[in-house]
This record gives sequence, structure tokens and C-alpha cells, in this order.
Amino acid sequence: QVQLVESGGGLVQPGGSLRLSCATSGSIFGITVMGWYRQAPGKQRELVATITRGGSTNIADSVKGRFTIFRDILENKVYLQMNSLKPEDTAVYYCNGQQRGLDYWGQGTQVTVTS
Repeated sequence: QVQLVESGGGLVQPGGSLRLSCATSGSIFGITVMGWYRQAPGKQRELVATITRGGSTNIADSVKGRFTIFRDILENKVYLQMNSLKPEDTAVYYCNGQQRGLDYWGQGTQVTVTS
């Protein structure tokens, strides 16, 4: 079992920044991909960014140039740095881990961008 716990969400004005954290614990050996997804009200969950065990990253076009995914291997954490936030970035952000064909999810953290 893998446990994922997000933190760092909140309320921010347009143009502001937030950093989300995802703490991993449990049987994390064998996780091949970590990622961030988001789900806005009335919309489907969508990919934001992923990072592989080898360190390769993939960023959704909608946030490219504004968001960065990175990790701290020693602390078993994955981060999502979000800059130049827009109202359309408002959503619940979920941490995801993929291991042996299974998807693990955190409980989500709310990000609200509003003036």
C-alpha cells in the first residue's frame, strides 16, 4: 500500500504562487510515476504534471511555463510549484502514484484563485 498526503493548497489572487507538496509513505518502492491531477467543479479530472522515477517530466499545455513538478528523493516528496496562477486554475489538486499497474491517490487539496 502507498499513502499520499497533499498539502499547500489555499486561496490566492491571480498572478500569485503556491507550492503543493505530496508526502509519500508505505510501500513506495516500485512507484514508477508520480503526478498531479486536478478537478474543477463540473469537470473531469485532468492531468497537470508527472515525473517518472528517472526524473523525466511531462507538463500539461494549459500550465506549461507556469507550473513545475519536482521531487525530493530523500524526503519522499513530490512538489508542484504553481506560478502566475489564473482563476481557471481553481480546482482540487490530487497527488497520484503509479505502481505495478495500480493508481494511488491522495485526498486532494483545494486551490482557489480569485481576486
